[in-house]
Amino acid sequence: MSMEKQYGEYLSGIAMEKFPKNKPLWEAHIIKYPTKNAAGTLIFKFHHAIGDGYTIMGLLLSSLQRHDDPSLPLLFPSKSSSSSNNSNKLFLLKILPKLFSITFNSIVDFGWSVMKSTFLEDDETPIRSNVEGVEFLPITISHISFSIHHIKEIKSKLGVTINDVITGIIFYGIRLYMQDMDYKSGKMKSTAMAIVNTRNVKDYHTVQDMLKTNAKGVWGNHISYMHVSVPTLQDYPISNPLQFVKKAHNSIKRKKNSFATILTEKLLRMEHKLKGSEEVSKNIHRTLRNSSLLISNMVGPMEQMALANHPIKDLFFTLCGLPQSLVVTILSYMGMLRVTLATEEGFIDERKLVWNLNKAFEEILHEAENV
Repeated sequence: MSMEKQYGEYLSGIAMEKFPKNKPLWEAHIIKYPTKNAAGTLIFKFHHAIGDGYTIMGLLLSSLQRHDDPSLPLLFPSKSSSSSNNSNKLFLLKILPKLFSITFNSIVDFGWSVMKSTFLEDDETPIRSNVEGVEFLPITISHISFSIHHIKEIKSKLGVTINDVITGIIFYGIRLYMQDMDYKSGKMKSTAMAIVNTRNVKDYHTVQDMLKTNAKGVWGNHISYMHVSVPTLQDYPISNPLQFVKKAHNSIKRKKNSFATILTEKLLRMEHKLKGSEEVSKNIHRTLRNSSLLISNMVGPMEQMALANHPIKDLFFTLCGLPQSLVVTILSYMGMLRVTLATEEGFIDERKLVWNLNKAFEEILHEAENV
């Protein structure tokens, strides 16, 4: 058995293993054997009870330094803030006409989210097996990297965001894969459950900063979710890849212009107070199971990091133990978007899916350059 295969099986194995009840809810695995990607691998495994991606990133930053100069802080891509010099009257004139649509979108989106959490299921497709207990089945973990420079080219050409571009690439690649596996699946309905950070915090905090400030809302899980439909081939032909990016842009923009994610978070917190954590877990499990895939993304450092003076070449993260056949996680690091796929072993052909995602990126980039 090759080293790559052994590494993949080991990664899948520790991802599926439950934490022992008599040990802490975190593990560190050091693999001192070279693979095609690195001379060695360090794997951190955390239970979600410790916190969400924001908290975990803060924990990791407490152990890592800049490789070029450990005395300097790690830098992250700046987040544009929407500042306006208009008067309050002008602001009201702009916002008042939108209040009706925001209210309407909030009601519709929140209602749809509740239905997806109860009885509304996606179709069985080449990316959703709908097998009972799929969260306990072996998974395969694959990686793809896209240049942020090229992603920004597409963003500028189409007037969208980086999130819109990568979501459009994922949706288009999934449809290419589904058509390859089953031509009829192009008409089947699929939705992605996108995880949203609900903190009113712009930057990551190290553990030291968290302890000093004791900032409310920094620790733990502060997330919500929104459902985004994967365009069907009835709506957008496979020959028009840019429409998948534009559809992602319109869908995400609509979701952001509603209070559905906030209402969903409030509903989960209310359910937690009234019924307890077990009922909330059942609700989230059912919501995940009724959708086709999960998408989660985090912003990573711009410079190369190091751990104990060892440079970190690649940085990925994934989620495991979810009742879905496909989980997509995205992390930016050193000018690249690192996309990780956790796929149900034996059901999803991960190599073909990776190939189709790369093809989707190349076609969208080519089409955008000709706009």
